[in-house]
Amino acid sequence: MRSLLTPLFILAAAAVIAQTDYAATARAATDLDDKVVEWRRHVHQYPELSNRETETGKYIADHLEQLGLEVHRNVAHTGVVGVLRGGQAGGVVALRADIDALPVTERADIPFASKATGEYRGEEVGVMHACGHDTHVAMLMGAAEVLVNQKEDIPGTVVFLFQPAEEGAPEGEEGGAELMVKEGVLSDYGVEAAFGIHINSQTPVGHVNYKPGGAMAASNSFSIVVKGKQAHGSAPWAGVDPITAAAQIITGLQMIVARQTELTKEPAIISVGKIQGGVRNNIIPEEVTMIGTIRTLDEDMKAEIFDRIRQTATNIAASSGAEAIVTINDGYPVTYNDPEMTARMLPTVVSTVGEDNVHLVRPITGAEDFSFFAKEVPSLFLFLGGMDPAMDPKEAPGHHTPDFVIDERGLKYGVQLYTNLALDYLHGQNGK
Repeated sequence: MRSLLTPLFILAAAAVIAQTDYAATARAATDLDDKVVEWRRHVHQYPELSNRETETGKYIADHLEQLGLEVHRNVAHTGVVGVLRGGQAGGVVALRADIDALPVTERADIPFASKATGEYRGEEVGVMHACGHDTHVAMLMGAAEVLVNQKEDIPGTVVFLFQPAEEGAPEGEEGGAELMVKEGVLSDYGVEAAFGIHINSQTPVGHVNYKPGGAMAASNSFSIVVKGKQAHGSAPWAGVDPITAAAQIITGLQMIVARQTELTKEPAIISVGKIQGGVRNNIIPEEVTMIGTIRTLDEDMKAEIFDRIRQTATNIAASSGAEAIVTINDGYPVTYNDPEMTARMLPTVVSTVGEDNVHLVRPITGAEDFSFFAKEVPSLFLFLGGMDPAMDPKEAPGHHTPDFVIDERGLKYGVQLYTNLALDYLHGQNGK
């Protein structure tokens, strides 16, 4: 499948004569590896939930200040921005790592396992870095140190974005990349491009996956309230049954994907995750509520699916005398890898980990709020291997699970990728 990008790949490689010493970056990352692992283990052992990453943010900011960077604390509540201004004039690039953990109780048998607890939706829960954000933090802290050591040779500015609340802000709060953008982390520093990395527990260490265009899905939650007329269960004809209408709506929603959506263009998903209505076995209730998620990878398809959901729910409800009220919430946009930026930076990825270890993959229906940065500036989001190569990917614990583990031998590749992407982009912008 790589042949699809070959012409762009060749043009990009020819247009930019890389000034980055990849071997030197690799040596620097190896020299820092023990420190990066230590940082990762500290953050893993002391996780904090979204918009509550106070100590995590302080840990990061203290490190960046020790490096001599311009540091801004409490960005988007608990985030941190570090600014490295190189010794030469040039462009501005952002590197992003997310810093929040999940309401998951850790089950992995590791010496630095989390024992932390927190409050989530009014309940006390275990807290765990079950998605690898701790590794992202450590890798970007490492890249900052590598880049500082060659500050005078950098043609431009590197902005380090340590972003809170990637997993979503608590109800009633703003947060995450959307709030960082709103507060000006891109516009204030004149950021021209952004790069992000996500560790993957089911991809072998040393491998990198990428996807031009829509790489991860837009995510939108929805609710449908079906209003009927209450009646005794022995006489359903005396009322309007919202439960049967809701059941037909659920089937109708699946027909949108199965029969009305051009799935050869991009995949799409509509899933109902909860349905609630009624209090007693012999009472037909007045109202039923269902909630779910929509995943799309194309903006036009997303708009069409939204329209079809509203039309399907309201018409099916009306056909039985009920009423359907559909609410589709704002969520995460498509995580979009700019095709030209992808082609331009692909030689950097290949030079970092080797051509045999770089893989063009299908899109992922999970969502990422790096997408808010990618909406504003040309961006590239990569997936880095974090699985022991001896493991079977089918047996490796998945993300957001209590048994989630990462092989720390992969962290040095993340440090190299962050560093090399920033340097090659800035050297390219400087016309070298």
